[in-house]
Amino acid sequence: MITRRGCLLSLPAGWGLLSTATPARAGAQVEEPLVDSVRTALSSAIANSAPPVPEFPTTEARLAYLRWLGHMSPRLARRKPDWQVRKEFLQTVWYESKRAGLDTALILGLIQVESGFRKYAVSSAGARGYMQVMPFWTRVIGDGDAGKLFHMQTNLRFGCVILRHYLDRERGDLFMTLGRYNGSRGKAPYPNAVLGARRQWEYSPAP
Repeated sequence: MITRRGCLLSLPAGWGLLSTATPARAGAQVEEPLVDSVRTALSSAIANSAPPVPEFPTTEARLAYLRWLGHMSPRLARRKPDWQVRKEFLQTVWYESKRAGLDTALILGLIQVESGFRKYAVSSAGARGYMQVMPFWTRVIGDGDAGKLFHMQTNLRFGCVILRHYLDRERGDLFMTLGRYNGSRGKAPYPNAVLGARRQWEYSPAP
């Protein structure tokens, strides 16, 4: 759980957002029109500031986060050898996934498939960063500066907001949600790859 500054994202069903995949899985997604109310909700979700570090309502909540961090860090060490870089990345993934009401292991699995944890990855379709966000989304719901998609927190926030939207639009159907995110709705390879990768990042705290 996170505090008011990081409240779970609640957005109306029926948005229209998107992101694409790694160079090997690049989708062919099309920009969708957004009604004003949806555009406003998305823009607000993107614009809300985040605390520099996660805030916790209780000591136990903080300890639970630290235990999770302790388990995730060694798993990511090969891809991100520097401890401080690794810590900031995991901290941001945790914060943005919780903020959007998403499973953190799912987001890590998606990042693994999309970019291989490469901050400056660019797909053949032009998608950028960890979560392979298409530049047009910065114009539709941001300030139009596509260069910001190489900023870690901006990229992760856009990606999580986009995925949350599709999950709502697909009424909780994760298979269809992942296909939509990739531009391959209804096809199995991409959802199966992400769901397979998610298993590497699952964490079950001791009872």
